[in-house]
Amino acid sequence: MIVKISGKLVEKKENSLTVNVQGLFYEVVVPPSVLQRIEDTIDVNGNINLVTYHYLQIDPSRGFPVLIGFLNEVEKDFFGQFITVSGIGPRAAVKALNKPISQIARAIDEGDLNFLRTLPGIGEQRAKEIVAKLQGKVGKFGLIQDKAGVSARVESAPGWQEEALSVLLQLQYKRQEALEMIKKALERSKDINTTEGLLNEIYKQKVKK
Repeated sequence: MIVKISGKLVEKKENSLTVNVQGLFYEVVVPPSVLQRIEDTIDVNGNINLVTYHYLQIDPSRGFPVLIGFLNEVEKDFFGQFITVSGIGPRAAVKALNKPISQIARAIDEGDLNFLRTLPGIGEQRAKEIVAKLQGKVGKFGLIQDKAGVSARVESAPGWQEEALSVLLQLQYKRQEALEMIKKALERSKDINTTEGLLNEIYKQKVKK
């Protein structure tokens, strides 16, 4: 199972990248919303680093491995949630994610079927199924700032709060800003005791502003 790939960007196509990893050339399929930000992640030597979802595509006459690339684990996590919806496989999900993940997550949380229907391959019924399956579960993805950057290193913090802090840093929030967001969320809802609950409360704070 290939979970990450680092190498020189050789070619950028309409929906994929070719990456040279020490003489081996890999094709990595990339959702449009991620592909739009790839240029900002290339280092001075032309190298990129991607988190990957690796699966076996089965067609009637053959099966072949496919790599799908993301800029961080949080984007990959959203993709993993998205394909749990009945009828949405990896290939369809890649095509559908042509808008910023944060916007899609907010639309799901708010039950905005009109927005979801604008995603390629998502009709009225599928939009309803997405909301029914994922509403209330994707709040943290609405916090994504949808711009590339290097993941921040997280210092030690206790338990589930440490995990929430780590997620916020991956989303490119500054450490002090993330700590303040966590503090306010805990003050507003003192019964929070899970990472998911904490991130959802932070998301609610953001959308109210």
